[in-house]
Amino acid sequence: VQLQASGGGLVQAGGSLRLSCAASGRTFSNSGMGWLRQPPGKEREFVASISWSGGSIYYADSVKGRFTISRDNAKNTVYLQMNSLKFEDTAVYYCAAGSARTVVGGPEAWDYWGQGTLVTVSS
Repeated sequence: VQLQASGGGLVQAGGSLRLSCAASGRTFSNSGMGWLRQPPGKEREFVASISWSGGSIYYADSVKGRFTISRDNAKNTVYLQMNSLKFEDTAVYYCAAGSARTVVGGPEAWDYWGQGTLVTVSS
């Protein structure tokens, strides 16, 4: 089972990035999926999650209105569109999948992890 995250990079404040996470080894079409991030020197934190069907979506308050999570079950892929990026969005972003159809919460709620992709926002 592998979750491969990509799309990170260096961007100026106010800019946009789109992260992708492709799953292989098993299908996650019946699983909740999400993104968490770990800023430098801080704990890993919840960013966004999407239920198995896409019918339920959750965001951390810090990213509401700026980030959009989506998924394509046919491609076994989840996305995170990040707009109006701020310096404080700088972090390693991890995609994750859970065993339940809807998963929300910190690292302890998730069962499968990608390797992380670094997003650096310059001020």
